[in-house]
Amino acid sequence: MRRALTSNGAANIIVATGASQFDTLAALVRAPEIDWSRVTIFHLDEYAGMSENHPASFRRYLRERLVSLLPTAPAAFHPISGEGDLEAECARLGALISATPIDVAFIGIGENGHLAFNDPARRLRNRTAVSGGRTR
Repeated sequence: MRRALTSNGAANIIVATGASQFDTLAALVRAPEIDWSRVTIFHLDEYAGMSENHPASFRRYLRERLVSLLPTAPAAFHPISGEGDLEAECARLGALISATPIDVAFIGIGENGHLAFNDPARRLRNRTAVSGGRTR
């Protein structure tokens, strides 16, 4: 991130959610000399049909564990809405990411090799996917 901020004047990052990310997000909040006003934040996934107010919402998770704790507001935070037209939401985020190439992705890989809700056994036809997730 520091390299992107220095060379590009801005940084575009993706952050993941889940218990595996607690330490990573806490370290980002404490990271010295990061000008968050020049950092654009994206995230990986959200439950279909879930309100941001639901306790399991990833948008809520990131606002509570990262965005609201930063010393300054980020340049932008682009959460994924799990409500409404999901295909349109995928297209919206795809266009934003295409216009702002990602510099760093802070992600975890699940025990079975999954990334977000994309399991290795699933064959994806598109670069974005809408699939049914479930809360625990």
